[in-house]
Amino acid sequence: MALYATYLTNRYGLTLKKTDSGAAKKRLRLEYAQKLLAALHIDVVVKGKEKLPKEGRFLLITNHRSIIDPLIIEVALKETDIFGLWVSKKELYNSFFFGIFTRNAGSILLDREAKQMSGFFKDIKSGVDEGNSIFLFPEGTRNKEASDLSDFKEGARIIALKNRLPILPIYIRTNANDVLEAALQNRPKQQHAITVEIGELMDYKDRSVDLEEAYRKIFDLDEKVFLGADL
Repeated sequence: MALYATYLTNRYGLTLKKTDSGAAKKRLRLEYAQKLLAALHIDVVVKGKEKLPKEGRFLLITNHRSIIDPLIIEVALKETDIFGLWVSKKELYNSFFFGIFTRNAGSILLDREAKQMSGFFKDIKSGVDEGNSIFLFPEGTRNKEASDLSDFKEGARIIALKNRLPILPIYIRTNANDVLEAALQNRPKQQHAITVEIGELMDYKDRSVDLEEAYRKIFDLDEKVFLGADL
């Protein structure tokens, strides 16, 4: 499975390198996601499909537990024309496994070690001006804890405000990492399902509540004590 996944990832990464339009990249990303998830015998079940806009520009935020989360989101959006640039950390750009795909599939580099973030926000603005949405894991990294959600990093609200992007919240309800591990162990004996929930669009101008707090309320997650609104 590892060899097939590496082959598929690099094959699509090279094809995406020759592709310029967002619509074509979306089609290829979806095709890649469906092939890899099919090989793993993983189905994606989407709840609240009626809340998904068919098109437009958004800041899509979702929780993050596994390396297949971007694939899950691509499948969840397959009946829409929404195409987004994934905010990706430097480690993915330099990864032997994901590097070629990440650099070419439509992404924006986030270097947390950079002294200034002006270049990052400039890249975000350029991407939005070209008609793209922005896809972001506000937890910043994979949640490996027992909790439903780890703390949001700062910046998501700023991206939405600066670019006037409605916020599209999505929650991967199933622990995708557990499903991935089970799929790798049991393949091809058992079919596995991952449930994704779509939330109501959030107004980027509404700063009355903390973004993480609002996200938790939408998906009925364990509440935390919040001291103030996101900056």
